[in-house]
Amino acid sequence: MTTPTTPVRVLLADDEEMIRRGVQLILSHAEGIEVVAEAVNGEEAIALSAEHRPDVALVDIRMPVLDGLAAVPRLVALDPAPQVVMLTTFGDDQNVVRALRDGATGFLLKDEGPQELISAVRAAATGDAVLSPGVTGSVIRRMLSGGASPPSAADPRITQLTDREREVLSMLGRGLSNADIARSLGIGVGTVKTHVGAILDKTDSTSRVQAALLAHQAGLAN
Repeated sequence: MTTPTTPVRVLLADDEEMIRRGVQLILSHAEGIEVVAEAVNGEEAIALSAEHRPDVALVDIRMPVLDGLAAVPRLVALDPAPQVVMLTTFGDDQNVVRALRDGATGFLLKDEGPQELISAVRAAATGDAVLSPGVTGSVIRRMLSGGASPPSAADPRITQLTDREREVLSMLGRGLSNADIARSLGIGVGTVKTHVGAILDKTDSTSRVQAALLAHQAGLAN
C-alpha cells in the first residue's frame, strides 16, 4: 500500500478529452490535489505512472490501444503502485468486478459530482475503498455469485489473523474507512493502516475491496 505524498498526485487516463479536461479542472481547484500526468490509453497510463509515481490513478475502463481493464494488473504491479480507481458508466458491473478482482481500489461513476470526485481521490490516496453508491450493491452481488464455495470463518486465510485483525476485517466488510475504524476501536489511523496491510498480506488480497469481499463471504461483515 502506498503512502500518499502531499499534495496527492493524480494520473488521469481517459481517451475523451472533454472528460479529462473536466476532471482536471475539478481537481485543480481542490486543495492538496495535483494532476501530474494525463494519458489517452492504458499503455500511456502505465508508462506515465512509472515516470511520475502518482498516488492515485483515475482510469477509464474503455480506451484504445490498451483498455483500462488490461492496464489494472500492470498498474498495481508497479513499485510504488498507485491506488487505481476506475471511471465507469452506470450498468458496467461486469467490467467493474473484473477490475476489482485484479486489484483496483474502487470505481467511480463518470457523472458523480465534483465533491464526490474530490472525496474519492482523497479516500483512495489513504488506501480507503472508493465505491460509487449507485452501483455498489449490484457489483457486490455479482462478485458474490461467482459460483465457487464461499470461505467460512474457519478458512485458513482468516484463522491466521489475530483477533484485532479479524475485527478490522469485519469493519472493512462493512465499508468503514480507516478513520472510522480508528474511532471505533480507539486506536490511531496509522495503527489501522498497519492492520489493513497485514490483512491484505495474510489473505492474499490485492486491495481492501477484495478483503471486504472475503469478509462478506465468510459472514464477518454482518
